[in-house]
Amino acid sequence: MNTKPFTSRPSGNAVMITRVADRQWHALDDDLVVGRGHAAHRPDGRLFVSVDAWHDVVFDRLAEAMLAELPAPLYTVVDEADVELTAGWRRAGFTIRRREWEYVVPTDPRVTGLEAVLPPSGVTIVPAGHADEGLLRAVDRAIRDEVEATAGWQSMPAEVIPRPEGDTVVDPSKYAVAAAPDRYLGLIRVVTVNRPRIELVAVRAGEQRRGIARALLANALGTLHRSGFAEAWTEVQESNQAASALFERIGARPMSSNLELVR
Repeated sequence: MNTKPFTSRPSGNAVMITRVADRQWHALDDDLVVGRGHAAHRPDGRLFVSVDAWHDVVFDRLAEAMLAELPAPLYTVVDEADVELTAGWRRAGFTIRRREWEYVVPTDPRVTGLEAVLPPSGVTIVPAGHADEGLLRAVDRAIRDEVEATAGWQSMPAEVIPRPEGDTVVDPSKYAVAAAPDRYLGLIRVVTVNRPRIELVAVRAGEQRRGIARALLANALGTLHRSGFAEAWTEVQESNQAASALFERIGARPMSSNLELVR
């Protein structure tokens, strides 16, 4: 992860930067590791970098060494509240590409107002773990193509779950879907590791504004509530006003924001 540079400065000349493995660097001060740098591809193919260093001079030396060896464009994500870390990446030539808000989402249907929400006529919600994998992959591909043709899939929250190359459905058991008799119209992916996270809610372009997304959320949040989870989390890009409005209408609260930077 990124760790903010600290203001105390060791001697820059004493710090030696060494690449210790593919896309991994160490900063050494008298044989003591005082910083680490790392680069990795996200599932969407973009190369993200991170630096773990307490001193700004170490941060700057690591960033300089990494950027000299890595191909552009490069990306990183920082907590917007961490102004020192953001400043470190700005010194390295990165600029702000987008902002993502992290929301905490209540699950209690009496709070969300989703208790009586039903899917539109002719549509059923297939719960997680019961979707037909072929139809699921078809609607996932169709939605991705629609987004790519307009805003671009990179406008969606950054995907960080490892998956086989070319496979966009991470784990079919994590998806609930909105189904018509002959095809799927929308999907929602919820993953629970330390806490439940709504990682994707999407509906085919021609089926939007029918209440399908609300019905998918009602199903997913109701399931979490019955499982004992009072809250879930999700990320929404600042420019996606429709998604922000969808979550805020059900009582979701913005808790923090992340910046995606690019060089």
